[in-house]
Amino acid sequence: MEITKRYSLLWGAGYRPPGFQGAPGYGPPGGQPGPPSGAPGGYGQPSYPPSNAGMALLWLQSVLDQFDSLTLGPGAPGQQQDPMQSPAYYPRPTGEEAAAARAPLPPAHPGNCDARFMRPTVNAVPNQQAMRARFQLPTGLIVHPMADPQDLPVIGLDAGGIVRCRRCRTYINPFVTWTDSGRRFQCNVCGMFTDVPMDYFCALDQNGQRHDIAQHPELTQGSVEYLAPQEYMVRPPMPPRFFFVIDVSTQAVQSGSLPVVCQAIKDSLDSLPGSSRTQIGFLTFDSSLHFYNLKSSLSQPQMLVVAEIEEPFLPLPDDLVVNLHESRAVVEALLDSLPQMFASNMVVESAMGPALQAAFLAMQDFGGKMLLFQSAVPSLGLGKIKNRDNAALWGTDSEHKLRNPDDPFYKKFAAECSRVQIAVDVFVLGAASGQGMPAVYMDLASLATLPKYTCGQLYSLPAFSAKRDGPKLAHDVRHNLSRPTAWEAVMRIRCSKGLRISSFHGHFFIRSSDLLALPQVDPDKAFAVQIQHDESVVTGPVAYVQCALLYTSSNGERRIRRAISHLTQVHTMAMPVVTEVQDLFRAVDGGATLTLLAKLAMEKACTSKLDDTRNAIQTKLVLALREYRLLHAAASRGTTLPHNKLIFPPTLRYLPVWILGLLKTPALRGSMRDVATDERAAFCFDISSAGVDQLLTWVYPSLYPVHDPSGDWGKPDAQGRITRPLPSPMTMEAVDSSGAYLLDSGRIFVLWLGANGLTLKLLTLQVFEVDASRGQPDGFSLQVEPPRQSDLSRRICALLNDLRAHRSNYAGCFVVRQGTQPEAHVLPWFVEDRTQISQSYQEFAAMLQKSVMAKS
Repeated sequence: MEITKRYSLLWGAGYRPPGFQGAPGYGPPGGQPGPPSGAPGGYGQPSYPPSNAGMALLWLQSVLDQFDSLTLGPGAPGQQQDPMQSPAYYPRPTGEEAAAARAPLPPAHPGNCDARFMRPTVNAVPNQQAMRARFQLPTGLIVHPMADPQDLPVIGLDAGGIVRCRRCRTYINPFVTWTDSGRRFQCNVCGMFTDVPMDYFCALDQNGQRHDIAQHPELTQGSVEYLAPQEYMVRPPMPPRFFFVIDVSTQAVQSGSLPVVCQAIKDSLDSLPGSSRTQIGFLTFDSSLHFYNLKSSLSQPQMLVVAEIEEPFLPLPDDLVVNLHESRAVVEALLDSLPQMFASNMVVESAMGPALQAAFLAMQDFGGKMLLFQSAVPSLGLGKIKNRDNAALWGTDSEHKLRNPDDPFYKKFAAECSRVQIAVDVFVLGAASGQGMPAVYMDLASLATLPKYTCGQLYSLPAFSAKRDGPKLAHDVRHNLSRPTAWEAVMRIRCSKGLRISSFHGHFFIRSSDLLALPQVDPDKAFAVQIQHDESVVTGPVAYVQCALLYTSSNGERRIRRAISHLTQVHTMAMPVVTEVQDLFRAVDGGATLTLLAKLAMEKACTSKLDDTRNAIQTKLVLALREYRLLHAAASRGTTLPHNKLIFPPTLRYLPVWILGLLKTPALRGSMRDVATDERAAFCFDISSAGVDQLLTWVYPSLYPVHDPSGDWGKPDAQGRITRPLPSPMTMEAVDSSGAYLLDSGRIFVLWLGANGLTLKLLTLQVFEVDASRGQPDGFSLQVEPPRQSDLSRRICALLNDLRAHRSNYAGCFVVRQGTQPEAHVLPWFVEDRTQISQSYQEFAAMLQKSVMAKS
């Protein structure tokens, strides 16, 4: 195999598109053209063709001369095989390339919002619908509005108010144009002129910019927050309200989940947002409903039992939801007493649906967050689960029904919750179906509907065991309750004339055609949008996108978060409008494209067979690579491209292996025999709300060699950050049977130990302080943490802690020895290897090349 690397065409660092009249310092004045192709500068921005027709051909050739290729077989019969055809030379996001592979492209303009808030799949906009269709890959944005919310400038009500376009309601941003000596501005999105309020007026300097621009972050930065005035409020800001709905049936007692949940909630009371305003309430249930009077004057909570589950009601008008600061002692007394109170409970039935209805009655006037902890299969009242895990449906036109809710109760209830600003988080702590057996079927496809339409979250811990899963459950509860949260939010995305948002993807309820209702949103939620042409041609050299999130903070402030972009929240972004397809290929972001494709695939899987979904993803990739090859062939002026070379732009060099990894995730892999229906539903849910970095770890995990004591890995550097070893390729061919590797799948960690006897004994002694000379220990009995006395143990634990510190979910670490039965559960993460149901990386690349070369 051969990889041919070419130099990228670069923009100059200060270049701006012709005719652009944006923020100062963007490039040469007067709308002069930028530097010619090949000029030094930042990577990833499209170049502009010269006007001279003769030069245009040379420009096209130079653009397409930048490509990578894979030689996948002999070029002609009898030709010797190139030694570089080994899969070892395939492009993969590992080693020194790992960080760069995940990084976004540089922004098209310094005034754009950071890519962690809005990351475009392509850092350019095609000027025609026909050109976008030729590009084949979906174009849009990955929107992460609450990412790192602490560092945005906050604009108070004394700063002249909120200034917006009077027609399209775009918020003022760095890309507006000032006219009439600063008395009016022209909206960069719709072009309308709007009068500047008197309190906001400032004269302009000789460059047409306001004298006070440095005092207005909204005019220089792509992301800001406003304190919203009274007219932006439907009602006064509500205090943060948490209502816990806890299953106390015999399954919750036997698995040990109840004491873990109660202790985790108790440990989180000081971390709940809202300070002295926070409100809290509890409801437990089995075959009946148990409310709790938490009035502050009581010395102990009072239980009130409601046996009526057909039409549940509140036994008290007040004191079921109380101020946490005032009733703290009573709340703690309840949490301490619940495990003992139900320790001998023998009720196996679960009235989950009626419990949710009762919790809704307690919350409907104020909204808030409802947290459901479900251990038993719901069996009474509305929402009861029936076992519909039917293998006979697989491969039929009804297969997709397994991935959709069975009872309309779930979607109707979620819609009602969204209407009154209630978000629902669901913790599913199901039992094992028997000793050593798989987890019992909980119908997560139905249960996941509750958080799906309320911007909530689904946590699935199948076959829950307090000993094994207790730390993860406790961490996830604490993180859920303490993370920054935006309440009663709505989000709208605006884009330039000629463009429109065609679809939204994620967890929300669409209130109108372009307004997303988010009862709560936090840093763990990301969304995707697709952008299409509203007109056949987009005029102007630049297009803009602006995303605005209106929400209430935990301390009761009504705020607006805005970002703008040259594609384009108040986050703001701007992107050039291009006239050539090759410019789109040069500006494509592989990580963001993979994320959008994955979210589209999760939605298609809910309406189609998985085979059709998998084929649709591969077809998108094949058509894009075919188009790029045709462009390259046209620019070669008759030169025939070798039929055994898979040609692709450097910006997409990792997309094939990422798509292969996506196809091998539990969401899309195999059939019902290969992945449990509930596991598939949980993974589909997570992909739909994942951000770029999180998803890239899931589709191509990291494999860190941890057996070599040389180097500085596992030790802090000069800045105090833990040094990580360079990750190895995800193939067993790269694994040394004498070594040890830490596999990070993004969901769990696995310490893989090679089968070499002497090395295994040494590692077992150093890392686990177990003498392996007395027999091979079972991997399940070995615990990596806490760190032991040896240097190797401390370094592995330091690496684990560092990896966990950069993500929201807790990942436990399990030990697997090479050649043992548990290794079968690890092998699917080695995405480059062939399995009985999936191709290897080499086979997948050959299939792509064959499909690209096939006649359409």
